[in-house]
Amino acid sequence: MDRGQVTADGCHVEVYLLLPPNGEAEIVHAAVPPGASILELGSGRGRVTHPLLGLGHEVVAVDDSPAMLAHVRAETVCARIDDLDLGRTFDVVLLGSHLINTERDEDRRAMLATARRHLGPDGRLVVEWHPPEWFDTAASGQGGQLGEVTLELADVVREGDLLSATVRYSARGQRWDQEFTCRRLALDEVLASADLVFDGWLTADRSWFAARRGDKAKS
Repeated sequence: MDRGQVTADGCHVEVYLLLPPNGEAEIVHAAVPPGASILELGSGRGRVTHPLLGLGHEVVAVDDSPAMLAHVRAETVCARIDDLDLGRTFDVVLLGSHLINTERDEDRRAMLATARRHLGPDGRLVVEWHPPEWFDTAASGQGGQLGEVTLELADVVREGDLLSATVRYSARGQRWDQEFTCRRLALDEVLASADLVFDGWLTADRSWFAARRGDKAKS
């Protein structure tokens, strides 16, 4: 593994190879039909892709990092999410890793337009996000353990609806820092702007939800 491999958004490939699944695939599987086709946007190295394959789903994994996709054992597409147009639709579009909380509104609009474009008529968008209450409780020093990797939140700064911080990953005597900035969202407004409608919470802590095409809801 090359410690120098870092994606455009600051993800260290080496540490992501050490992070195991954390139940994400099971959340998705429980929310969609058996054998549903899934377009996974921002798949990374396949940490969620591979368990979804094991649960019987056909997955197309999209990421803009060739270094990440080199580890994915599924059909892959190397592309930016906002530029993606595969000319086909899926039963499910998966948008994990809190990508929807991106700082820039224009990036979020493009991301959701891509998701909407690839949803079949009865398709379901499955999203992992930071709910509004997380922005009130996130604090430096919070952390946990995921496999052999220790995670800690540091340098938390709030400015209006924005929260900036650093995630510190530690494993095997090494440490990797990843800075990020995310935005608190008004969910109904965000979905409506992309002609999507809320379709239920998928977890008790409301960190996962589903949405459907607006035209389907009106029919």
